[in-house]
Amino acid sequence: MQEFVIGKNDAGQRLDRFVAKNLPLLPPALLQKYIRLKRIKVNGKGSKRDVRLETGDTLQLYINDEFFDKPNEENLFLTVFKPQLNIVYEDENLLLADKRPGMSVHADETEKVNTLINHIQAYLYQKKEWNPKRENAFAPALCNRIDRNTGGIVIAAKNAETLRIINEKIRNHELEKTYLCITVGRPKRAEGKIEGFLLKDEEKKEVRFFHKPVPGGKTAVTLYRTLASYGELSLVECRLLTGRTHQIRVSMAEIGCPLLGDGKYGRGDVNKRYHETRQALYSYKLRFAFQTDAGILNYLQGKEFTVENVPFVEKYFPQST
Repeated sequence: MQEFVIGKNDAGQRLDRFVAKNLPLLPPALLQKYIRLKRIKVNGKGSKRDVRLETGDTLQLYINDEFFDKPNEENLFLTVFKPQLNIVYEDENLLLADKRPGMSVHADETEKVNTLINHIQAYLYQKKEWNPKRENAFAPALCNRIDRNTGGIVIAAKNAETLRIINEKIRNHELEKTYLCITVGRPKRAEGKIEGFLLKDEEKKEVRFFHKPVPGGKTAVTLYRTLASYGELSLVECRLLTGRTHQIRVSMAEIGCPLLGDGKYGRGDVNKRYHETRQALYSYKLRFAFQTDAGILNYLQGKEFTVENVPFVEKYFPQST
């Protein structure tokens, strides 16, 4: 419990607005709930949210200490009142979340609060599985990233050992990630392998494909399989043998089949005709293919997890769902 004594400069403010201004981490809906439950008192008594505070009033706030901290990137999860997560799988060590297209995995220049990691941390905090006040340094963390406009499975580690193991398995290519995408055009070969070298232009935030090694270029290998075609669109499954920035988007564009909705490597005229502003790409399947000991995660060996509903598949290829 903490107390505030109202000075003359704060007098005249509504109770809820005063508390909101002084506790920016407290979600508005939770603030209203605490007022109704009389966990926020004025002069020792419950009060209504719109009461006007007077000089000398004493506020008693029976609220978790975390909400009194100053906002920073590490505690912004507290502002998430109702975490919005589509959980594919969860156990005591990790959580697999189906990230929706349009959501950032981490805070960036355009979004600080409504990120996947904030929703996951808020979820675990509210479940009382994790409390930053009881940890020296660790916080639930994401093991892999997905572009804002791409959807699919993201792995979140609940403890440091899981984070270490999963990161090691990703580096050693012991996790199999499979994507679904819709391409503009039908691949000449129904299935195959796209091999090349990708070079990222940091200024333009674009990646170029090369068939021969280039300075700074990274090897990229993608397996693809055409599942269905209708008109000018094809539903294609891709599996990454390497994990490079924009790998599927650039590789499919290189063979003349750019992704529908891709504003960077795709066809603007087609995207406009279909009213698509996000690339039709989804990391829909994850398989744990450990080749070496995985410690506390050995029980996941050989297990495969799949997203049930991929929005663009249901829209363009409903017969494939």
